[in-house]
Amino acid sequence: MGDLGAYLGLFLVAFAAATILPFQSEAVLVGLLLTGDYPTALLVAVASAGNVLGAVANWLLGIGIERFKDRAWFPVSAQRLAQGQRWYQRYGKWSLLGSWLPIIGDPLTVIAGVLREPFWMFLILVTIAKVSRYVVLTAITLSWM
Repeated sequence: MGDLGAYLGLFLVAFAAATILPFQSEAVLVGLLLTGDYPTALLVAVASAGNVLGAVANWLLGIGIERFKDRAWFPVSAQRLAQGQRWYQRYGKWSLLGSWLPIIGDPLTVIAGVLREPFWMFLILVTIAKVSRYVVLTAITLSWM
């Protein structure tokens, strides 16, 4: 159960880290890499899958979120939502390659849903960004670079 628990924990933290929740999947991945007890490629695959699926959850949230923008409890002002939409329209779908970035990456994936970025394009760009981040982190951690 120990191995399964480690992989499940990594997946869940990576999923949560891709949402607006304040989780750091990088620390968990580095910790597991440094133990040397787990196959590197499998750790990167599990972290990537969790992080990409978390971004997909954001995209789905974005698709349905606009109908609530006039409610008092809505967490983003209409002005901030419009600002995010303008920013995304200016830089387009290619901005999703920055979805791995702290602070701005998660809102980008929500805005992509709001603006109805085609799912297949969203998935390709977000997967490239998030897998690349974990590969680079792994390479640095294991001194490949």
